[in-house]
Amino acid sequence: MTYQEAYDKLNAIGQTQLLRYYDELSDSDKEALLTQIDETDFSVIDYISQGESGAEKGVITPLECMELAEIEANRDRFTSIGLDAIAESRVGAVLLAGGMGTRLGSDDPKGMYNIGLTKDVFIFQRLIENTMDVVRAANEKAGRNDIWIPFYIMTSEKNNDATIRFFEEKNYFGYNKEYVHFFKQDMAPATDKEGKVYLEGKGRIATSPNGNAGWFKSLVNAGLLEGVHEQGIEYLNIFAVDNVLQRIADPAFVGACMERGVDVGAKVVAKAAPDEAIGVMCLEDGRPSIVEYYEMTDEIMHAKNDKGEPAYRFGVILNYLFKVDSLEDILSKTLPMHVVSKKIPYLNEAGELVKPGSPNGYKFEQLVLDMIHQLGSCLPYEVVREHEFAPIKNKTGIDSVESARELCKKDGIEL
Repeated sequence: MTYQEAYDKLNAIGQTQLLRYYDELSDSDKEALLTQIDETDFSVIDYISQGESGAEKGVITPLECMELAEIEANRDRFTSIGLDAIAESRVGAVLLAGGMGTRLGSDDPKGMYNIGLTKDVFIFQRLIENTMDVVRAANEKAGRNDIWIPFYIMTSEKNNDATIRFFEEKNYFGYNKEYVHFFKQDMAPATDKEGKVYLEGKGRIATSPNGNAGWFKSLVNAGLLEGVHEQGIEYLNIFAVDNVLQRIADPAFVGACMERGVDVGAKVVAKAAPDEAIGVMCLEDGRPSIVEYYEMTDEIMHAKNDKGEPAYRFGVILNYLFKVDSLEDILSKTLPMHVVSKKIPYLNEAGELVKPGSPNGYKFEQLVLDMIHQLGSCLPYEVVREHEFAPIKNKTGIDSVESARELCKKDGIEL
């Protein structure tokens, strides 16, 4: 893209302020800025007019969950189905790892954070070790030693190089690197409250990841879908980087979803309290959906089912198993856009970096819950939270490094 082409694109949408410092940049920085302008989808700014509330929720009703007793009664069969599918390369894993460890006091990618006490135990390492457990089980059942789960790692433009370098330095924690594929999440511009896009540097537009629903489109844009088809992958298990106890490509989970023939499976845990800050599975206008904790009314929070139990008591942990052909079906559909008020560092008119103390603008995100709502069927699958839910969102307190360490120790993981 030439300067004139960039100017014309920005002038048409009232964003020429992004070229304010162009003449001060080096040739390489000029090229980088023009490339970023060329690749940025500014159309998301139009969603500011809808406000932060977004689309109205439909009629919410309960969605039946496969609970622990049923899973245990059928575990051997589910596990056998899942291990066979893994041996046939029908299952891949997708790690959502675009975030940084800022809230943990680290400038590195979040997955590089070390939770070890007596030795190094990195978040990435824990997830690979959990996957290796399944790899070993699949090889043992099949009497082979060449089975690997294709492992896709979604990074961001801010942490991609550091993440790849870290995996190379750690020799992929023993995983076969031929089965590991990195790709960058697409980014969205960040704006002030009037819709003007911020600069975070003189040659850099302020951007943020486009939400956790962006993973599949980003994988496709990276040219990886062809490889998915070539390997015969029919299911993709997506999961977030911050849960160090979750099981990846869990054979019993895979087998249950396959046997039920659902478009997507969702691992869930029983809520610790009605007002726990965790989204719950439900039906919305008869289709699978998720009600986020901040959207829950008192009526939903305290509703009871026929057994007298909370009707909406299973919270999602961001571990889903999607059918690939179902994902492809919704690629052409438009997902809702969520306009989120955030604190966004920016350059002021004097060229000084400002780090605001309160929300000063908007970021634009599409969410996995909206992908699920596009699908026809979903199986909520209960897991024991003490064994599979140890999120690391804070350095101390609830859902922290401290709490995750305690849960890891209870599960016999040496730190």
